[in-house]
Amino acid sequence: MDWSWLPEYSGMLLYGLWLTVYLLVTSCIFGMLLAIPIGLVQVTGPWPLAWLAKGFCTTIRGTPLLIQIWLLYYGLGSLFPSIPWIRESFMWPILREGIFYGVLALTISFAGYEGEIMRGGFMSVPKGELEAARAFGMSRFTVLHRIWFPRAFRLVLPTLGGEVIGQLKATPLVATITVMEIFGVSSKIRQDTFRVYEPLIFVAAVYFCLTFVITRIFGWIERQVPQKR
Repeated sequence: MDWSWLPEYSGMLLYGLWLTVYLLVTSCIFGMLLAIPIGLVQVTGPWPLAWLAKGFCTTIRGTPLLIQIWLLYYGLGSLFPSIPWIRESFMWPILREGIFYGVLALTISFAGYEGEIMRGGFMSVPKGELEAARAFGMSRFTVLHRIWFPRAFRLVLPTLGGEVIGQLKATPLVATITVMEIFGVSSKIRQDTFRVYEPLIFVAAVYFCLTFVITRIFGWIERQVPQKR
């Protein structure tokens, strides 16, 4: 085992770690914001939107994430440069970077999986609780944000923790579109130093530590959220 390369690449590794966390947090936040209405509309309708949401979840879950990333990066990424008003817009510096497509693909993927999980969570809330709330004169919106969504979120919370860990393990796929997160940095180290095992062991240890932190965070959240409201 030779770790003499570690001090030289410590800066790149720290940047790669920050980028990995950024990809994870950003995609999970935006993905969850999409998943909530996707799950809700499958339960409440109307049926055209429910079928559209169901088709979205089925498509995302039924196709490999790597293909989704490549379709966005090599598809949209190749189309945008040919559109003059996009090249001249303030968004072009963002749209030409691989990290934009990485975040977009990860967000869509997370929304597809979590949308179906949220659907199950909404359906698992006893209808009697919702009917009782309506009987007390609560509006649909009040029932949703005070009873239905909190109960559904509590039900899916253990599953959500596992999905976030799965999302973390999906982030290395963006290294295939030139995004230098921590796995991409380890690939560069292997190319530069011809050391195969040490960079991979180091990165595996980093992912293990991040997984441990995520597990503890969700464990703490589960203890804070009451079982019943």
